[in-house]
Amino acid sequence: MKKFLLLFLMMVLMLPAAMAESLPEWEYPLAPEILDDPGDYIILTNRETLLDSSYIPDDLVKVTAKRGAGGEMELRKAANEALIAMFEAAKADGYTLYVKSTYRSYQTQNTMYYNRLDKYGYDDGLVAYPGSSDHQTGLGVDILNFEWTQKDGMNEKFALEKEAQWMEAHCHEFGFILRYMEDKEEETNIKYEPWHFRYVGTEAAAYIMENHLSLEEFTREWQAYIEEYEKNGGDFEALLKERARLKVTVVDVTEDGEEELSFYY
Repeated sequence: MKKFLLLFLMMVLMLPAAMAESLPEWEYPLAPEILDDPGDYIILTNRETLLDSSYIPDDLVKVTAKRGAGGEMELRKAANEALIAMFEAAKADGYTLYVKSTYRSYQTQNTMYYNRLDKYGYDDGLVAYPGSSDHQTGLGVDILNFEWTQKDGMNEKFALEKEAQWMEAHCHEFGFILRYMEDKEEETNIKYEPWHFRYVGTEAAAYIMENHLSLEEFTREWQAYIEEYEKNGGDFEALLKERARLKVTVVDVTEDGEEELSFYY
């Protein structure tokens, strides 16, 4: 049985060998699987890339983390699990966090935007245009400390709070980024929001925060890399298929009769 599995493994690994030699080396800091993004975790939405009014994530779950207001809130499953982990880590470090806002439908965002537009007479950059909101993705979340849950509005002064500083320093460990940074307003067209975090996954979050990128800059960067990769003879789809073939799981049997999984890359 072991000889059969070894032979099978060797045959599978040899299949993409010729293809691997013909493809240029992948040198982008993130694996191609992350950029392929089957979960849409790095999806970009803004005024130039609007979500359809019918877009509703299909894996929304009820938010169980501590909330600063009543009513049911929802996030996508992966983002919700990451949020719980981040709240627990903050608590261990002496900080109590509260969820202010999570998923919002296109219709809700549309109402909020035009109500604010009617109130002030112009777009002040604090409420996203309908279809451009991170909240509609089900991956965006507004987080405050207790003091700020008692205020009527939010502004950049929240950045002075220790909770805000802790979140900016540690959010990437849980797959979140600070979506609207202080010096990225020209990129995002949204004012600085030290309370707004966006789930993108741990690998992407670490890269984005380490390099102080907006999601807009990150998206342009990786898309430009793939374009250049293909200009140089690469095939992104072929690369993904090759890497998928290289990921092999072998079931073996140990001396005591138990099955053992071995992963080969």
